[in-house]
Amino acid sequence: MLHVKSFAFNPFSENTYIIYNDEKDAFLIDPGNMPEQETKVLGEFIRTNELNIKNILLTHAHIDHIIGLQWAHDTFNVPVLIHPDEMEILDRASFTAKNYGFFFPAFKGKIQQIKEGEKLDLGPETIEIYDVPGHSPGSVAFYNENNGFVISGDALFMMSIGRTDLHKGDYEQLISSIKNKLLTLPENTKVYSGHGEPTSIGFEKEHNPFLK
Repeated sequence: MLHVKSFAFNPFSENTYIIYNDEKDAFLIDPGNMPEQETKVLGEFIRTNELNIKNILLTHAHIDHIIGLQWAHDTFNVPVLIHPDEMEILDRASFTAKNYGFFFPAFKGKIQQIKEGEKLDLGPETIEIYDVPGHSPGSVAFYNENNGFVISGDALFMMSIGRTDLHKGDYEQLISSIKNKLLTLPENTKVYSGHGEPTSIGFEKEHNPFLK
């Protein structure tokens, strides 16, 4: 069985996730921890639960989702998994941070590229990778069929969708990604978004005004 723990971090209220199994193997997804207190909360949860972080996964590389990336990489000494089309966004992070008024040094560490069709194993459980570009060029979602959830990043939110006015955002591409990838999942699939509360595929099919 897989467990999902979420943390709302940084001024953007970004959702950082930890997926872990009963054997305590875990993936850390979108580490957005910013001040020392947030980093302490995240680190203490991992230590208290004796989790073994196997990889750091990025749904995408916008600054609010990677503020704690260097800390996470250096602390757990594991590769960062990212779609190749998202590398430009990661490389622009220092520039983007300046626009928001804070300093963010360029990430230095081990990177492993991932793409749709590949699967990530966490013990006996499998995480499937879906390409969902539009909010950013290399956005991906992480789906676990057995436990019925998907980590959607900033593609799909409760009754909303990701913004597309950022660098290389594309509204039509995002709508296509949601309809042709995420909405094909079972309706009872729980959706863990990059911001806000969880939702479900069925609820968004019925109520999301952007998907009518």
